[in-house]
Parts: sequence; structure tokens; C-alpha cells
Amino acid sequence: MSTVLIPAEQHVVLHDVSWETYERILLDHINSSAPRFTFDHGELEIMTLSPERERYSRRLSDMIGVLADEFDLEIEDLGSTTFHRKDFERGFEPDSCYYFANLDRVQGRDGLDMTVDPPPDLVVEIDITSPSIGKFPIFAQFGVAEVWRFRDERLSILRLKAGQYEEVAESGLFRGVTAAWLSELPGRGKSLSRTAWLRFARAAVRESLGK
Repeated sequence: MSTVLIPAEQHVVLHDVSWETYERILLDHINSSAPRFTFDHGELEIMTLSPERERYSRRLSDMIGVLADEFDLEIEDLGSTTFHRKDFERGFEPDSCYYFANLDRVQGRDGLDMTVDPPPDLVVEIDITSPSIGKFPIFAQFGVAEVWRFRDERLSILRLKAGQYEEVAESGLFRGVTAAWLSELPGRGKSLSRTAWLRFARAAVRESLGK
């Protein structure tokens, strides 16, 4: 099993990793939120988390919670839950993920079986630096309908269509909420405390909705 170190990315990629080894590693870290693991046909990426990544991730998570509340949508936030399927030989842990349409199928569940349970309706990825293993083909195979990707102070919205993601201007989950509008907010909230950010986020959403 060979190893490639990528210091700038603060992550390690292991090659020729068996599925059984991947599952043992997941089991060893079952009560840990870090590092994050991505598995794709024998390649295992192990990524540490920076304060910058976590800050943006929490800001966007708060914003999604505010949006769901203001749009009167029921939501389940499953954070960085591990999703993996042996028959796909793939697994991932998002920065955050959410259920909307399929909420009733997962709410209150302590464990998910991705061979029968639905994938998240929304996944959020914070790319401070480029990952070694491309996650979008993995998300697509699992059937994640929408991905928000935040990189270089810009948020992109991608919708799954015919097995591939295409960038769109507006969210399919929150009508009228655009990538351009969302891109403006995390940077403005970077220096705020979480309490101040929540107040700011709610005011920004209500202003956008004309409330």
C-alpha cells in the first residue's frame, strides 16, 4: 500500500486500500468528527480540518437553517454523516448535509443503510484547497440532488441531471435563492460571532424575501 503526502492540502491519500480496511478505519473513528475520509475504488483520502473550513461550514449551516425556517420547510441536518456503499466501492463524509424531501424516511434514525435509504437532498462542500479525490462523481452515483460548493469566496449551486452535475443560478430547494446572493454572505459574516451572524443571516433572508 503506497502513500502520497500532500502537505499544502493537509491530507493524505492512500492507494490500494481494501474495502475491509476502510470500514475498520471508519469503525476506529466512529466517535470522532475529524479527520474526514473519502473512499473511491481503493483510494482513501484522509483530510484534517482547518478552522477556516469549519467556520465557513458552520456559517452556511446556520444560513440553511434560517432559510428552512423562513421558507417553512422541515429539515434534518445530519452534518458530516458517513455515507458508503460496498457495491459502489465508494464512501464520503460531507462538510454538512441535509434532508428535505426524504426527511420522513430518515428522521429519528440512528443508522442509515445506503442500499435502501435515500441520499441527502443537499450536500455542502467547503473547498479551501482542492481535494485529491474528486467527490462529485461519488455524490452523483449516490444520487445527491443538489450540492453547494464554496470556494474562493464564491458559492456555486450544482444540480444533478442525467447522472452529472451542472451549475445553475438558483437553488432547487429554496425558490428565488441564487448562488450570487449566497456568495455575498459568508464573507460578510466571517468576523461576526455566531450570535451576531444568526441575527445578520435572518435579517438578510427576510430582506431578500421581502418580509
